[in-house]
Formats: sequence, C-alpha cells, structure tokens
Amino acid sequence: MPEPRPLCLVTGASAGIGAELARVFAAHGWDLALTARRAERLQALAEELEAAHGVEAFAIPADLAQAGACDAVLGAVAERGRVVSGLVNNAGDGLTGAFAQVGWPEQAAMLQVMLTAVVEMSHKVLPGMTGRGFGRILNVASLAGKLPGSPGQTLYTPIKTFLVRFSQTLHLENLGAGVHVTALCPGFTFTEFHDVNQSRAKLEKLTPRWLWQDARTVARQGYAALEANRPVCVTGAPNRAIALASRLIPEDLALSLTAWSQRRIGRRWSD
Repeated sequence: MPEPRPLCLVTGASAGIGAELARVFAAHGWDLALTARRAERLQALAEELEAAHGVEAFAIPADLAQAGACDAVLGAVAERGRVVSGLVNNAGDGLTGAFAQVGWPEQAAMLQVMLTAVVEMSHKVLPGMTGRGFGRILNVASLAGKLPGSPGQTLYTPIKTFLVRFSQTLHLENLGAGVHVTALCPGFTFTEFHDVNQSRAKLEKLTPRWLWQDARTVARQGYAALEANRPVCVTGAPNRAIALASRLIPEDLALSLTAWSQRRIGRRWSD
C-alpha cells in the first residue's frame, strides 16, 4: 500500500497569498486542508486542486477569531484520519485607524487571528512533526515586520515583527529534526487585503509598480524558502533592499521617514 501524501493545513486559504500557497503545495504533491470563513470559496479551491493535481483537498470553514477554532479545525483533520505535516499560518486581518479610535473587540479579534491562533496551531502540530521527523511551518509575516512601527498599523506591524522572531526561534529549535520553519515577508502584493481596508487605489497611485508583486510569485518564493529551510524570506529584490536599509540607518531617521511617508499618502492619526 503506497504511503499517503503529506497533508498541509492552510489558514486564510480562500484568496490571495493563502490560496496561491495552497496551489503551490498541491503542485508539489501535498494534500490540502483549507480553512477560512468563506466556505464556498474554499470548496471551489479544493475542487480545483483535486482536478488539477490529483491530490486530496478538503474545506474546513472556520473563524479563527473564535475561541476553540484551532481545536475544531485540527479535530476535523483528525476525523479524516489525517495528520498535519505542513502548516501555513496565513489568516490575517487589516484594521486601520489610530489605536485609541478602534474598538477593543476589533483589536482583540485581530490579535486572536494573527498572533494567538498562529502560536496555538504551531504548538499543537509541532510535536507530531518532530515525532515523525518531518514537518513544514510557514508563517506569513510581512515586510512590515522588518521595518519601524507605522501609525495606523498599531497592532499589525508589531504582530508581523513577532512572527518573524517566532519563526526564527522555531527554526533554530528544530534544526536537525526534519522540521523546516520560515517566515514569509512579502511587501506590496496584489491581493484583496488592500481592498478590504480600502487603501488599494491610493497606494497604487503613490507607489511605483515595481514595488508590487503578484500573489503567485510570493507563494512560489515562500515555498522555495521553506524547502531550503531559510528562517526568513523577504520576497523581491526591492523589498530586500528596503529591509536592509531599515537595519542600517539610525532608528530615529527610519521613524522620520515613516512619518513622512504617512503624510505623503494623506494619513493623519491624531484627528
């Protein structure tokens, strides 16, 4: 009897980078468990992956902002007799506005989805991976996680910075264990993210086209970095240059440049 294909669980899989990562994993012979809130999109993607690559793919609709959602998703995987050999933590949120002006329920939901659920999922699947001597964890962070804080992204930037450091630590803890851990740090990417927070039109007008990448390119680079067991993958040469410059210039200057860029796109957070 042939060995079953490894299974990758992808959160936030209904669109954008998450959906493209699911396609890349399927193209490399992985089965997929897909979770997000939009059941119809997940089911359509699962059917697409099965038809295109001959893998098993199934949808687990869930809202990771809800308590117990991680256990529910992992329980649904276990009910199918499967184990998680790959984990893509991609589910995200995109609050904008000054910290004091955004309601706490929205802030708490963002922390749950983008930080707590990532750590919880990783903690619950990692023992099985190390026990089997094989595993892959890809945490979708952001170029923002390599840059100074930015007004209006009071939680987003610190969370992404945490994901980078968290991934680096897990990478080091699992060297030689057969478990690869990578933080994927894309810059501006053509996805629904900027549509949801209504910033796409202004950002595309004020940023050069060469700073933007498509989600498929980001996903392919992330998968390659994960297989190479690189702890951090900043996608695209311009983004790598920006990340490097941020490390080299004085922090006060970096913060001043951030403030200037926010004024340039017409954002004010003290009103």
